[in-house]
Amino acid sequence: MCYSNSSTSTNVQLAAKYVKKIPFNLTENQVFFASGFTFPVWRIITKNDELIPMQWGLIPNWFQDSDWQKIASMTLNAKAETAEEKPSFKRLVGSKNCIVPSSGFFEWQHQGKEKIPYFIYPANGIFSMAGLFDEWVHPISGEIKRTFTILTCEANELMSQIHNTKKRMPVLLKQKDENSWLNGQMNLSELTLPAPNEMMGAHRISKSIISGKNPNCSSIQTPEDQIDGFQASLF
Repeated sequence: MCYSNSSTSTNVQLAAKYVKKIPFNLTENQVFFASGFTFPVWRIITKNDELIPMQWGLIPNWFQDSDWQKIASMTLNAKAETAEEKPSFKRLVGSKNCIVPSSGFFEWQHQGKEKIPYFIYPANGIFSMAGLFDEWVHPISGEIKRTFTILTCEANELMSQIHNTKKRMPVLLKQKDENSWLNGQMNLSELTLPAPNEMMGAHRISKSIISGKNPNCSSIQTPEDQIDGFQASLF
């Protein structure tokens, strides 16, 4: 699954890539590492002509409890194979598709009892992760929250070696498919085939940094061999 992500692109870079406008009050919000379980705000791409800030962890518009974290912690990801069957997602497919821009995501490889962190980054440009979004009104305060989930699929060869227990990965859109996805012109079945290895690179990162008090720092994405002299190869 995808529970840890990054977005280090500037607003200008995102606006240029996706041909969107930048809202006047949009925070730059450069993120080197974010856990979905902290429900961070992300800059999201929709059919709207502007970049839109949304919170990670989808809250369905029908959710009635004021304690939204209960459901948001369970909707950080949605399986592409079953999203159309799930109450939280099925009515959104095709009408509320979005793109979650990413500078790279994080996964852990299991070797016996040891968990080894990796950073998986785009071979070129920015990852466009396929997502779904919704709007929810807090039943007490009336606050409107825009929230999103990231779609996942079976892992490709590279990710199968890294995320070697669940063997899942985010759905990564090719550039030619981005507008088709946003406009509801792609079926979920088209997203179940994972992106090829060539779209990404990966390296082992420092366990001490990602497990430390401040993982949201630029050095978290640095290869481990440049920090403490050790590099493990996948091949």
